[in-house]
Amino acid sequence: MSAPTRELIFNVEGLDCADCAVKIERAVRQLPGAVEVAVAYGSGKLFVKLDARAEPDAVARAVEPLGYKVRPEREPAGEARWWQNPNVKMLGVSAGFLVLALVSQLLWPAAARWVWSAGALVSAAPLARKAWAVLKSGGGLDINALVSIAALGAVLIDAAAEALVVVFLFLIGEVLEGLAASRARGTLRELAKLAPTKSRRLEADGRVREVPVELLAVGERVQVPAGERIPADAVVLEGTGAVDESMLTGESAPVPKHAGDPIHAGTVLLEGQLVARVATPAADSALAQIQKLVERADAMKSPTTRVIDRFARYYTPLVVVAAALAATAPPLLFGQPWEVWVYRGLALLLIGCPCALVLSAPAAVTSALARSGRMGVLVKGGDVLETAGRLRALAFDKTGTLTEGRPRLVRVWGMDEREVLPPVAALEHSSAHPIAEAILARAEELEVPVPEAEDLDALPGAWVKGRVAGREVWVGSPAAAGGLPHEVRENGETASVVKLDGEVAAILFFEDAPRPEAAEALERVRALGIETVILSGDREPAVRRLSGQLGGVRYRAGLRPEDKLEALKGLPHPVGMVGDGVNDAPTLAAANLGVAMGSGTQVALEAAGVALVEPNLNRLAHFLELARAALGNIYTNVAVALGLKAAFLVTTLLGYTGLWLAVMADTGATLLVTANALRLLAWRPE
Repeated sequence: MSAPTRELIFNVEGLDCADCAVKIERAVRQLPGAVEVAVAYGSGKLFVKLDARAEPDAVARAVEPLGYKVRPEREPAGEARWWQNPNVKMLGVSAGFLVLALVSQLLWPAAARWVWSAGALVSAAPLARKAWAVLKSGGGLDINALVSIAALGAVLIDAAAEALVVVFLFLIGEVLEGLAASRARGTLRELAKLAPTKSRRLEADGRVREVPVELLAVGERVQVPAGERIPADAVVLEGTGAVDESMLTGESAPVPKHAGDPIHAGTVLLEGQLVARVATPAADSALAQIQKLVERADAMKSPTTRVIDRFARYYTPLVVVAAALAATAPPLLFGQPWEVWVYRGLALLLIGCPCALVLSAPAAVTSALARSGRMGVLVKGGDVLETAGRLRALAFDKTGTLTEGRPRLVRVWGMDEREVLPPVAALEHSSAHPIAEAILARAEELEVPVPEAEDLDALPGAWVKGRVAGREVWVGSPAAAGGLPHEVRENGETASVVKLDGEVAAILFFEDAPRPEAAEALERVRALGIETVILSGDREPAVRRLSGQLGGVRYRAGLRPEDKLEALKGLPHPVGMVGDGVNDAPTLAAANLGVAMGSGTQVALEAAGVALVEPNLNRLAHFLELARAALGNIYTNVAVALGLKAAFLVTTLLGYTGLWLAVMADTGATLLVTANALRLLAWRPE
């Protein structure tokens, strides 16, 4: 029996790059009792599972020597001003030395060398301390070590001015990286601000009491006036209104709400007034799920991130060896000047920093996950995002996925619709069957009168009969009626036979209509080169009809759950499956990418890697387009990071670029990669 574990979540201050996240993970994993460790660069959080041997305080003791502050999530971080950032303080010190050195160069040239040297060593000292802490934790050489060695080496070969400039430029890059990371986390902060804190709870005596949303219990009633945020995921009981759901779904148009409609926490009631029944606790709302998933998702590293991390683990030591050879081999073997080649070797050290490369994938993944959350698409992690970007085939369930999930009356044979609906609606008035609901909805739409029925009798699933206005009325399935008249043809619809006084008088035809956006969404999916197919357990005529309405999508009908699993195996991989998250759980779990339609709660995500907050297929198509854009972004970032390093490697060995250009190339690559990834935060479907 495994030992019990507890999960702790910490906020990490100063987490400015993906390489920093790797260092923290490595240090915490060495703690006795650390079972699982994950750092989410995008949200700045550290997730740790500890067993009974580990003390929570040990986490801070392991991390803070690396130059970061950690505090439990329940302790909110103070509002730190930009000038309180340690990197900004060191940048100020470095800038001060730079100005002092330039002034001394003009006024007292003999002392300038010592000012340059002192400035370089003092500015590099904090970097050296961080590098030593990383080395002690088993992390090897990092960028802080490389810059420290380069600065010290430059001072020793009488290039102190360049040493100070290198550290100064490096600190500028660190500050800019921190600002970029803060910008990437802005979406999470915006989501947090959207979460309501107060609610107007309706008490049993009818009074309205303002209470924190955390105190709302499932089943309680809340009042929502115009202009306020909805306090919890709920169902409208009374009133009508228009709700702005753009923060959850990305849809800018207000959504009308009536009795029976769902409403979501954090959305804004623009007009009207509603009374609603709380459906989920505040901690389980769709908004809360988005926050949790976006915070945690980038801690689940994507395949590309894992490959780059492994590559970087060997890449940096190889560059250090190459720099040492460049510094020593030409002087020893060919009698070249030591000063020249030691200088070039030090420049190679700076080029060897893996920051831009390590950041290539996580920065893009974090931005894409944050953007998808704002689109109303919940994603488990970076691996799911990359799978979506590489998808080759996508299978859809029919009922409730491609269709609205409820039948509607589409045509009537034999009688005028307004004549046949009153007696039929009278029989179905007290039934909860979907066909009965469709009949009553059509009668209400046409505003036809519904009389009273007498002597009601029914055989569930077969027929219902009674007397209406003195006539015997019977409504049932074609099988119970002995079949359809020979002149009547079905076209994939569901038929109900109506008999008046024992004679067939009319046939009602129903269909489960396709979602309004389904045809457009499937076209967008196919435009990505993804093969689409319908896998349904429904009757072949009904599935064939739906296929035609959606532009001739390939389909297979009459499938049992095990048949769907076999069908998935025959599709090109990676393959995705879209279903409702309940009866499609086996196929959602078996597919490379499972997409659950519906509320987007954690329950739906258990079987699927992706859940739609609102059952809108256009959201899915947009997410797949975003996933493709994220993959392209990652590949571009990797090309920029490696391309710049390769170019400067050559120019440095040839003597065209020196220390300060080398550090500018490293900083520039990191900023280019970050800026490119941040573009995904503003991504829009075409």
